[in-house]
Amino acid sequence: MKHIHKKSTFTTYITLLKAIALSVCLLCSNLQGTNANPAYEKTLQSPDGKTFLTFSLSDGRASYSAGYNDTKDNAVVLIEKSPLGLVTDCGDYTENLSYITDRTEQIDINYNLKHSKTSQVDKTATHYIVTLKNQSGHNIKIEFVIQTDNIAFRYNLSRAGETGSVRVMTENTGFTLPEGTTTFLSPQSDPMIGWKRTKPSYEEEYTIEAPITTPSRYGRGYTFPCLYHVNPHGWVLISETGVDSRYCASRLSEPQGNTYKIAFPMHEENNGNGTPEPAFSLPGNTPWRTITLAPTLGPIVETTIPWDVVRPRYESQNNYTGGRGTWSWILWQDESINYDDQIKYIDLAAALGYQYTLIDNYWDKNIGRERMEKLNRYAKEQGVNLILWYSSSGYWNDIDQSPTDIMSDPIARKTEMQWLQRLGVAGIKVDFFGGDKQETMRLYEAILSDADYYGLRVIFHGCTLPRGWERMYPNYVGSEAVLASENLIFNQHFCDVEAVNATLHPFIRNTVGSMEFGGTFLNRRLNRGNNGGTTRKTTDAFQLATAVLFQNCIQNFALAPNNLDDAPEKCIEFMKQVPTEWDEVRYIDGYPGRYIVLARRAGEKWYVAAVNAQKETLEISVRLPMMEGTQATLLTDGKDGTIVQKETKIGNGKPITLKIAPQGGVVLTAETL
Repeated sequence: MKHIHKKSTFTTYITLLKAIALSVCLLCSNLQGTNANPAYEKTLQSPDGKTFLTFSLSDGRASYSAGYNDTKDNAVVLIEKSPLGLVTDCGDYTENLSYITDRTEQIDINYNLKHSKTSQVDKTATHYIVTLKNQSGHNIKIEFVIQTDNIAFRYNLSRAGETGSVRVMTENTGFTLPEGTTTFLSPQSDPMIGWKRTKPSYEEEYTIEAPITTPSRYGRGYTFPCLYHVNPHGWVLISETGVDSRYCASRLSEPQGNTYKIAFPMHEENNGNGTPEPAFSLPGNTPWRTITLAPTLGPIVETTIPWDVVRPRYESQNNYTGGRGTWSWILWQDESINYDDQIKYIDLAAALGYQYTLIDNYWDKNIGRERMEKLNRYAKEQGVNLILWYSSSGYWNDIDQSPTDIMSDPIARKTEMQWLQRLGVAGIKVDFFGGDKQETMRLYEAILSDADYYGLRVIFHGCTLPRGWERMYPNYVGSEAVLASENLIFNQHFCDVEAVNATLHPFIRNTVGSMEFGGTFLNRRLNRGNNGGTTRKTTDAFQLATAVLFQNCIQNFALAPNNLDDAPEKCIEFMKQVPTEWDEVRYIDGYPGRYIVLARRAGEKWYVAAVNAQKETLEISVRLPMMEGTQATLLTDGKDGTIVQKETKIGNGKPITLKIAPQGGVVLTAETL
């Protein structure tokens, strides 16, 4: 027994020595790894302490998380630990990273933005820059801006020795949402499909309240902006801004579990012309990735983060103004692009007091340049300015709607714009881009900068999402990049779901950029004679409300000459005076896909617009503190479908009850002198 005991003790002793030796080896290994890539973490907050972001460096990989502090000062995480970094042709900035230094400061953000949702922005933010080094010894800076309810970040690269340019092969940036999150997303389409092979053009239908792991319709990920409901803790809106000729536009990938990553354009876009990967000179930076996150939807609707972190690309010598316009094509289609019908729409604009008439495709063939000069003189005599349509094409699609092959050609483009300037044309509408590559971004910027030189404003159609462009380009008006009004003409389905879509746009598409929707129909039947084609399912009050809900500094409304006689006089009077440039926006109430109550201010006058996409009448009590003590005018739906006008007093501190019919609307206006 003693012998056995001694052997057991010896074996135990040897085992213990081995374990100690192994522990020492592991400790040395860990110490070596720590010395190579020491861990680092820092939490930043907005100046008011409400919004936080935590940057982390662990095992040589950078990541971040973000959220808000609730009323009890508890941290509520809405973006869980998510990856950061780039892979370039000059080096990998996703792994084996080391912390070098960082800098934190508070900055002021002040600017005017009269052509978008808020005319004056004045706020503070926390500005944080962390510098990291990769395995090759090259630095990357990650720049963060943290303000109340908003976060923006981008990557900055400096010259690496003699290397003066870089190509970004992939971006590792991700967004990880908590378990149970639901989504409100629009899928990216396959490339080179749709009308004349012009997609993608950001015109796919949204999925509503889908589980976070739901694959997209085409397997190509999702277009910006992307809205997430982190139930019951809050909402997250993800997008990007600051995209210009120096980078491509991006989207979000298919979900990888609960994580979505930045995805570059598809190789096949624009018929394969241009690389999917962006390139820029050094030093240089990527566009900003933006996150709006809050416990409620108000900060989502009211955000200005797309413009807060960008700067004008050029200063303009021109004074551009917004306004309202008429547009024959939306109801009268291609056949209306002739001299006589355009006279009718110019006269309609004059009768309504509108500043613009948009003349769509084929004007060069059906009217001709000589008669266009005559038509333009007639419009000027009526106090109306013309906007002319052009195709962007192009060697990348099959478009034959003319004029073609002008806006894509820098020589032909300048010659054309000289002619337009001589006529005194107000602006151009350029259509059918179909891609997000850097080459296409260069075309957008070239059109804008040339147009400004000749005093022309620019509308984009069949196009990408605007990304801070209202501030970057002073002559930029707005972009379609949505299932817009033309689809109501093409297919009854879109009339059937018009109300649902209208309750999505103020929370998603229109909150990050001007939206050239081209709506507000007063025809019941959507054709020239108001007697055929698709049937509008929404009420007149609903249509008036969309003139306020949808923001674009020039609104080309879908009114027709017959509306002067067959539409309710109250509707025509409202459409004569509704503004298109706003000083302020406020979220009142709503839920995406169900209903929305939104307020906008122009000068001293407030407009409250509400629409209901639900099957039952919606009765809600809302507080309107900005209108308290005023006598307000209410336009709403009568029991027989007619529009009713009432006067109502907005009491001090008391809510007002709104009754909104299914697929109906309400508009409330009041002066606050």
